[in-house]
Amino acid sequence: MSPNEVNVVLVHGAWADGSSWSKIIPPLTAEGVAVVAAPLPLTSFSDDVAALEHTLERVAGPVVLVGHAYAGAVIAATKDEKVKALVYIAALAPDEGETVADIFYRGEPHPQAPKLSPDSHGLIYLPDEAFGKAFAPNAGADEQIVLAAVQRPISPACITVPVPRPLWKDRPTWFLVAEQDRMIVADNQRFMAERMGALTRFHAVDHTPGVTAPAAVLDIVREAVAAAAA
Repeated sequence: MSPNEVNVVLVHGAWADGSSWSKIIPPLTAEGVAVVAAPLPLTSFSDDVAALEHTLERVAGPVVLVGHAYAGAVIAATKDEKVKALVYIAALAPDEGETVADIFYRGEPHPQAPKLSPDSHGLIYLPDEAFGKAFAPNAGADEQIVLAAVQRPISPACITVPVPRPLWKDRPTWFLVAEQDRMIVADNQRFMAERMGALTRFHAVDHTPGVTAPAAVLDIVREAVAAAAA
């Protein structure tokens, strides 16, 4: 099978939307890879899994699923047989019975990590200043402004429910560990990657390498696509 017959489905995390993949989509598309960014409502874990399933229904052929941050939990909850590989980009990988919050708060937080709490509507927004301090500190000032402006808040219902048996137990998995991550510390990412048995790539990048270090993200996605095509 040619790599051009493999689809890539990109899944954003909390406080982001599909535009966070804007530096990843054009290069892959230029190489002939079909790419779709799945929109998550971030209203509950089940809503997000359903949104991913709806996106996968629109895709014909084998799929490499790529999840950033919170989306690591979402991509592992699908049972779609078209999914041939998973790629975790500084992502969360709770095991069966764990919640996203369990694994997010494992260990000591980074000193620059923001304190998070729901607003009066029960939604968790990232403080604007956190985009420069923790979410994407290696981004340019204009990029940080845009990230803050387009952020999509997350509901506690996304992160407080136990997850089912994760697909990473049954599929080849890649993990990009962001060694400069201030949201999900690198030691936590290493723990998850080792527990998953993932093919792990380490990079001195921040929490949002799709924006700040797209070449590193493209390299690991291409690696998974080539393996899925083999």
